[in-house]
Amino acid sequence: MMVILSGQLLTIMDIFIINVSIPSIQRDLHASNGEMQMMIASYLIGFASFLITGGRLGDLYGRKKIFMMGLLFFMLSSVVCGISSGAVLLVISRFIQGVSAALMSPQVLSMIQILFAGHEERTKAMGWYGITIGAGTVLGQFLGGYFSSITLMQESWRLIFLINIPVCIVAIFFSQKLLNESKTSAKKNTFDFAGVIILAAGLFCFTYALTMSEHQGIQFKSIIMMLFSVLILIYFIKNQKLRLKHGKPYLMDFGLFNYKNFNLGILAVSFFFIMLDSYFYILSLFFQDGLQIGSLAAGEIIVFQGFGFILASLFSAKLILRYGKKFLITGLGLIMTVLILQILLFDRETPFVVLCLLLFFHGIGVGSIIPSLANIALSGLPETLAGNASGVYNTFQQAAAIVGIIVVGSIFYYFLGAKPSAQHYYGAFSVALAVNIICLFIVLFSIIKVPDHILPVGKRKIFKS
Repeated sequence: MMVILSGQLLTIMDIFIINVSIPSIQRDLHASNGEMQMMIASYLIGFASFLITGGRLGDLYGRKKIFMMGLLFFMLSSVVCGISSGAVLLVISRFIQGVSAALMSPQVLSMIQILFAGHEERTKAMGWYGITIGAGTVLGQFLGGYFSSITLMQESWRLIFLINIPVCIVAIFFSQKLLNESKTSAKKNTFDFAGVIILAAGLFCFTYALTMSEHQGIQFKSIIMMLFSVLILIYFIKNQKLRLKHGKPYLMDFGLFNYKNFNLGILAVSFFFIMLDSYFYILSLFFQDGLQIGSLAAGEIIVFQGFGFILASLFSAKLILRYGKKFLITGLGLIMTVLILQILLFDRETPFVVLCLLLFFHGIGVGSIIPSLANIALSGLPETLAGNASGVYNTFQQAAAIVGIIVVGSIFYYFLGAKPSAQHYYGAFSVALAVNIICLFIVLFSIIKVPDHILPVGKRKIFKS
């Protein structure tokens, strides 16, 4: 289990690890602001563009094999990142890192579904999956700051990439020793290479347009690229349906969407991550620009959210098995309550302890929900669809995160105005959190509609005296 989760840890950690190191990298590589934006974006673009492809490759050629291949390329691209002498090389190697992560990540969820077939053991495994996401988030931010601040060597930020090397070596060794191979019984030469090119092009344009809009604002070229990506993806869907109809090799099986729990899981994870990533984006702006909290203090407060996330992931599996959907509904209620309290309490007079506590309870709510969203979407699917389903699930999650930052961020800036005062920041923050709460109601609706057999309520144990 730990071997599988190492891939997820690396994937999540490297999303966050570069953020704190941006000033150091920009200074040492003499990079422009645009190049720095591309360094951050290129990983996410490569990751989101090839998740479905990575899942399909695992189904056809072996999940262990593709997982190990992802680890190998992740290690090699990390080496190139760590020794990069210029911004362009770092952008390219970060993109390859993202593609490598896209090979690993779908195999993690696929192998969990296959290795842990029973509801109870799979729920516990998904609890550890949630812990890994929380640990990766906290570790990424902590290690990024720690390595960038080391004074014993010049350009110490290179360590944020080189630290991946020993982790990958250990993971590759134990993957070879401990993991069993699993794949579908498809015939050879059934991989749809044309489909990969079409889908990757569509997702690349879509993710690139979204990510650049996040950094540079919504521009005409971003809108054109977005429309172009929609046309490509519509063509991809029609192409795949025709290939399935005529028995030709395909990349994506749309039979996935015949499963009610998969559709509800996709709906839930999409709106949950629209809420979550936009929340962190808005919160950081509100803390530093609205409440005038320093970046170090703001980071310390937000880390408490990560602690709450990890703590909740530790006990969520037992409570899910005991109370089923009721526990998830309670977790959503906790997040909504915390957001309402933040609207009412967050101002310049709010004590540091209160800020930390509310972020901590927000993390508990988030950690109670995230592991089960994947479990809802992927439960009950046949093994032949495991990789495909994992890739689609992760793609929707990543796209939703970027959409959330752009849409809710745009709403925040609209209410902020051109010359914002402290009161404007408070008003914009309140409106943004209200949008987040609406997203959570949609997640709540999705979870209520999930069939009871997907998250069954465990029987109470009776103890005789």
